[in-house]
Amino acid sequence: MNYAEIIQELKASANSKNAEGMARYGICAPHALGISIPALRKLARRIGKNHELALRLWGSDIHEARILAAYVDEPALVSEAQMEEWAKDFDSWDVVDQVCSNLFDRTGFAYQKALEWSGREEEFVKRAGFVMMATLAVHDKKADDRAFLKFLPIIKRESGDGRNFVKKAVNWALRQIGKRNLNLNKAAIKTAQEIRETGLKAARWIAADALRELSDEKVRERIKKLRDED
Repeated sequence: MNYAEIIQELKASANSKNAEGMARYGICAPHALGISIPALRKLARRIGKNHELALRLWGSDIHEARILAAYVDEPALVSEAQMEEWAKDFDSWDVVDQVCSNLFDRTGFAYQKALEWSGREEEFVKRAGFVMMATLAVHDKKADDRAFLKFLPIIKRESGDGRNFVKKAVNWALRQIGKRNLNLNKAAIKTAQEIRETGLKAARWIAADALRELSDEKVRERIKKLRDED
């Protein structure tokens, strides 16, 4: 499929009711068509991988086309400059999450950008930094614990940011790191306890939610099982 055919198919699949309903989930994208993620994934499989096409889809400004771009792009061909250009365009949490968890966390710049973006002021760029931490903890099976231990002081540092899409990503990163293995579980629990002690409203929420999950015996048993399977 070429670019024009894809855009035509996307527009033909538009669902205005779904697009209007996206606002209930905090997605306020002006160029949204209301197409579901499963439908976009199905379309991506038909298209196949194509870096140049992904760049054109991103440039369309269509909400769903940008998510589709993350599905069809080739991580090995993604440059640092491209990541920065796309980050400038981030305007909704769902695009951030789909791009970071399906493309950016598979690039050679993933750890670098997680560190850099987590310190940025822009809400969705900062969210992207912590989403990268969370998804790297899930997807990068071969990474050493040290890579994730470096994230914990940053999680603590930014835990006072009360913006909804930031604090939820900080919490997500902390929980995913803590579920990777028992060593990181212990370190993440310690970090959560330190975050709680700051007394800040957002920090208290992050800490309470993370401690609830990471200290749960059923969760810890699953972590032990993962270790035994490895």
